[in-house]
Amino acid sequence: MASLRTGYSDPERGDAPAAGGSSTGQGADAEVAVQQSVGPDPYFPANGDSRYRVHRYELTLDYRPGPNRLSGAARINAIAGRSALAEFQLNLADFKIGRVRVDGRPAHYTHRGGRLRVGPAKPVRAGAAFTVEVQWSGNPKPVNSPWGGIGWEELDDGALVASQPVGAPSWYPCNDRPADKASYLISVTTPSAYSVVAGGRLLTRTTKASTTTWVYEQSAPTSSYLIGLSIGKYQTVLLGDPGLGGVPQHGHIPARLLPEFSRDFARQPAMMHLFQQLFGPYPFDEYAVVVTEEELDVPVEAQGLSLFGANHVDGARGSERLVAHELAHQWFGNSVSIADWRHIWLNEGFAKYAEWLWSERSGGRSAQQLAAVAHRLLATQPQDLRLADPGRKSMFDDRLYERGGLAVHAVRCALGDDAFFHMVRAWLGVHRGGSVTTATFAAHAARFTSEPLDELFAAWVYGTALPPLPTPSAQRGAASA
Repeated sequence: MASLRTGYSDPERGDAPAAGGSSTGQGADAEVAVQQSVGPDPYFPANGDSRYRVHRYELTLDYRPGPNRLSGAARINAIAGRSALAEFQLNLADFKIGRVRVDGRPAHYTHRGGRLRVGPAKPVRAGAAFTVEVQWSGNPKPVNSPWGGIGWEELDDGALVASQPVGAPSWYPCNDRPADKASYLISVTTPSAYSVVAGGRLLTRTTKASTTTWVYEQSAPTSSYLIGLSIGKYQTVLLGDPGLGGVPQHGHIPARLLPEFSRDFARQPAMMHLFQQLFGPYPFDEYAVVVTEEELDVPVEAQGLSLFGANHVDGARGSERLVAHELAHQWFGNSVSIADWRHIWLNEGFAKYAEWLWSERSGGRSAQQLAAVAHRLLATQPQDLRLADPGRKSMFDDRLYERGGLAVHAVRCALGDDAFFHMVRAWLGVHRGGSVTTATFAAHAARFTSEPLDELFAAWVYGTALPPLPTPSAQRGAASA
């Protein structure tokens, strides 16, 4: 990672507060910058095309687990940006392309290195709506990344999709940038012995002969990497009674793991209730968790869906903090998404802090105690990670999660509980369905206190050295007395 000046970033990027001044005024500018973002993601410049945005994906898929064969057709409704499009790019892995059309007319295309470059028969006018149709087929597999293969994974008996951060093109053509959020209609046909689980609402399930077609609707704006999919032999259970106006929560698990799952996820409905109190209404229609037969290094969030491995189910609630973490991502990262991957701490820092809040409110250690544990851990490790721009190699570093949680705790300590939770609920309400930056958050938080937060953000978010452990103001006063 390139060396960075402690506490500050390139002023042309506009993602750090100015020295000595309030960051409040920069919030509106940052929001406009997100909506009018130009240029590739600095961490993944080959992914996504900022010259247009997608409004809706309609995917029709046929998958055969035995030969691991996927056939698909996509209808993509998009809107051109400020300039006419004589050509544009989608991301799609190594499949055979059957047809590409733009507004119903055959289009010229090239397909190399995961990029599907499309030249419409007639340039798309600036600001105009247009439709892209793509047919593809082949044997899906993970795409290469610095963290190994990501995306579509063939299992011993089924398949699983966990796409963060760049795995979505492993199974469908997309504008693969986190700020380009769209609605989805997904139809998947598989042999009837298998269940299909996707984030969103199950509209229909239709069986014909030996196959079944599952149709899911995800109406909320969704980043491409957050479309999750699991195909396997699962037993479906209802987690708790959602009640009138409640959130339906389902588990999809191998039958043999049902006893352990019933204990390990028993408190998820209580988490949902707590997080709605603290963060505001759950942002989607339903929530599902899938446990695969195989082991996963870590659980993975998708929109309205979280994916766990069999190793996360032990009957002793050994992974309960991860259950809270993945549920919290439905607010932090999924509903309110990041403009680009430099800002991933906003997803992971708040999800980590949600673990601490659940512990605090459910009879475990307090957030202050857990913050102290994280602080001691970080004090023993290299202090060269910058939350606001960790670099691609460090975006999933454990230190980012722990320091991110501590940064959120520092804001809580500075604001006090009433203002802090008011700030969080407002943050999630104002930006629901949208994309944000670190500067947007700094400006937002500053509106909930009369004291400047510039030094706090400079130290915790833009700096690299570990600041002192944050403590609530009452404890600071008692210590000084």
